[in-house]
Amino acid sequence: MNFSGTIRGVVKTRKWRTRLRGEHQRGPLLSILLLAIWGCAMVAGSIPAQANSTSEYAVKAAFLFHFAQFVEWPAGAFKGANSPLTYCTFGADPFRGSLDESLRGKTIGERGIRVQHLKQAEGIQDCQVLFIGGAESKRAAAGVLANVKGSAILTVGESQDFAEDGGMIEFCLEGNKIRFNINLATVSAAKLKMSARLLTLAKTVIGTQGGS
Repeated sequence: MNFSGTIRGVVKTRKWRTRLRGEHQRGPLLSILLLAIWGCAMVAGSIPAQANSTSEYAVKAAFLFHFAQFVEWPAGAFKGANSPLTYCTFGADPFRGSLDESLRGKTIGERGIRVQHLKQAEGIQDCQVLFIGGAESKRAAAGVLANVKGSAILTVGESQDFAEDGGMIEFCLEGNKIRFNINLATVSAAKLKMSARLLTLAKTVIGTQGGS
């Protein structure tokens, strides 16, 4: 597989190509993380569209872990310097334990990770990454997104048009591969900073870092 050709194919504008060429290297760690996400994409490519949900959500759990490694949260997003980075699922949990298992014992930077499964909006402001499953109605998902609008919470979903409806990252299927779209305007409005290297892997990028 020609990864460099694939990456060029998903960069949507010449503006982003210029930005990517000019971005400084952040050391070997970022390269390792990028290869890890490529690895996830390879695994996803081996999963048919009708694959069992356990395999699908194991891959999505791996993506969720790596997403956070390419995002910077603003000061004040955490209660304290030693506070963990909190992943939350809202409503029905389609991971069925695979998210907890995937994140167990891992860290993001210097922070540990915890996972919470929320049935109601209470406590949602304590999340740094929020996953809204496809089983939730469009109305329920819209209500959650409205509740966290402007908050430094990385919102990830899998329902159709999730990114266009104000979510930040939307999982989607392209043939037999799990891909994702990014609404960069929403990311910017929440004062999150997303690495351009992650953007190169997206199927579609909506907006820019300035929210325009």
